Amino acid sequence: MTNTALREPAFTDAVITEAIRWTEQNGPLDDAQALRTAASRAVDSHRQVTERALLLGERIGLQPELARARQWAPWVLLGLAALIVVAGLGLAGNVVGGGERHINVIVALASLLGLHALTLLLWLVGLWLPIGSFNTASLGWIWLSLTARVAGGKRGQAPVLVRAATGLLSRAKLLPWAFGLVSHGIWSLSFAVVLAAMLFALAFRSYTLSWETTILEPEFFVRAVQALGWLPAKLGFPVPDAATVMAAPGAASAGGQRTWALWLTGCIAVYGLLPRIALALLSAGVLRSRRKALQPDWHEPYYRKLLARFAAMAPAAIVDADLGRLRGATPSSLPASELQDAIFVLGFELPPDMPWPPATLPAAIAAQAQRIDGSAPARRALLDQLARVHPRTVLMVCHAASSPDRGTERFLREVLAHCGECRLWLADSPGASATQRWLDWLRDTGLERIIATDRLDAALSESALAQ
Repeated sequence: MTNTALREPAFTDAVITEAIRWTEQNGPLDDAQALRTAASRAVDSHRQVTERALLLGERIGLQPELARARQWAPWVLLGLAALIVVAGLGLAGNVVGGGERHINVIVALASLLGLHALTLLLWLVGLWLPIGSFNTASLGWIWLSLTARVAGGKRGQAPVLVRAATGLLSRAKLLPWAFGLVSHGIWSLSFAVVLAAMLFALAFRSYTLSWETTILEPEFFVRAVQALGWLPAKLGFPVPDAATVMAAPGAASAGGQRTWALWLTGCIAVYGLLPRIALALLSAGVLRSRRKALQPDWHEPYYRKLLARFAAMAPAAIVDADLGRLRGATPSSLPASELQDAIFVLGFELPPDMPWPPATLPAAIAAQAQRIDGSAPARRALLDQLARVHPRTVLMVCHAASSPDRGTERFLREVLAHCGECRLWLADSPGASATQRWLDWLRDTGLERIIATDRLDAALSESALAQ
């Protein structure tokens, strides 16, 4: 989880929402005012829950502490990276800094790649078997814990924020990738510094590179050097031949020593630096592609109770037809003397993925186009606006594939009472049958004087909308 991810509004809102859930495990907070405010700010039920959490989070100090974490996160990461780099330089110094200038290549390779290989293996195990002990053993977890401790101190809200963030990442199966991005990035920097220090020392000082053993056969080292050098050789690094490997320490020629040095460098680059860089890029790509999954589990009993509370606060809506009105009667509209030379373009209950305003809508009226989701508060606000303006024309944009219902009929009649004429543009029509279904419905409900078409130019023709 990088500092950039911490700054994404959707993720930070989700962290606060989850943190409030964990906070209320110890007892519900006083949320009467927060409920009313959230209900008035948002129409979508999930957003209402998030708004409530944000209001409560401000009250108990979650947002300020999360803001401090954002400020401290890059500095803590820089300090952690500096420690790893210093440790890497220490290893490089042990390899090339000896007074005798003698390097045992096998020991050097093991000391530089040993811890890296172990931590990489633990990360891979944690990736396929998401067990907490594997994830908490990473540099990413250390960075997150240190950031929380520095930002919140001993009495802050750090534990609940960390629990919320890691819970969201675990639910989205992104926890090892988030921690991996930090770990691989730090290891990449460390290997880059180690390689630079080694190359500088090998370029300007003379070293003797060889291997030593007491119990192993010489042929073992020949096979080991050939096997380890196979992949670096694909990238152009030389591999010592059997004669160079079997040569007595110090007896290898200058060319042989150069081959040993480049073989050691190639092994560190190929088995240390390149895998970490590749995995860091892969982790960043996975986080970016799955970031939309970082949302609370709305099916949790805690959230279901909150959603029910918000639903109980919503005003009652009439879902049946008005029994006192003769079905099929044509509603009357306002006389011309009461109308203003104004137009309204309204998107009504359109699919969430449908772009708005439509690209084919003339620019002169697209800037003022509105869109409502069909909820009772949104309808009331729009009708209040129409009652104040009394526009000459209202163009309603509906999704042709959707089925008109009693709510649509009632809303059209209410719109007709506040304007001169109402027209329907049936957008994204899948065929003539969908359009005909709307036309038949308008006729059956007594709204046949509303012009309905699946062509925008026809909806705009012979109307003030075309001006």
